[in-house]
Amino acid sequence: MKLRHTTLLLLAIASFAWLVASCSSNNCPLENTVVCNYYFYDSEGTAITYNDTLTVTTLLPGMKTVYVYRKFGSPTLTLDKENPQLTEQGYTVTSQQTRRDTVLVNKAVGKANLQIPMSYYNDSDTLIFNYSSISRNDTVIVSHTNRIYVDLPECGSHQFHDLTDVRATDAAIDRIEINNPQVNYEGNENVKIYFNGTAL
Repeated sequence: MKLRHTTLLLLAIASFAWLVASCSSNNCPLENTVVCNYYFYDSEGTAITYNDTLTVTTLLPGMKTVYVYRKFGSPTLTLDKENPQLTEQGYTVTSQQTRRDTVLVNKAVGKANLQIPMSYYNDSDTLIFNYSSISRNDTVIVSHTNRIYVDLPECGSHQFHDLTDVRATDAAIDRIEINNPQVNYEGNENVKIYFNGTAL
């Protein structure tokens, strides 16, 4: 009788272990980075590769202090921290308040699309598109809602977004539109950016 109870206990433990193993992280998606996918087109709607050097920054809330170092005959330096060595080298320093920007895409060339993360806590993101070939930049404002998504408990939660509106200035962008509003880790083509001009 004791042996039978022991056998039943071992079977119960083995069944529980198998159940836990079957719910392992192997069921979690491998591609689980949530980004908004921007695809590029010419003004006629032809998919293109954008060959200009493109840097995308975003505005963060609040301001930050920067230190500007100047010296006759030398380039002006703007630093996030004070540098006493530059003062010893004859630079004058002034401090000033500036926007808190962060670079999301740095000097991309020859891209047909960009993958850009979205903010978790704001209902809109402001993106600045800087081009190397023109002096003006474009501001893209993306409005969205945010929601927590849980696929399986062992995979953790993700922040998904639903696009509600998108608009842009017209330095290099002809127009912009939402293609698929669901921003998740499935790789949807979320936003179409139509640049000025047509592909040859």
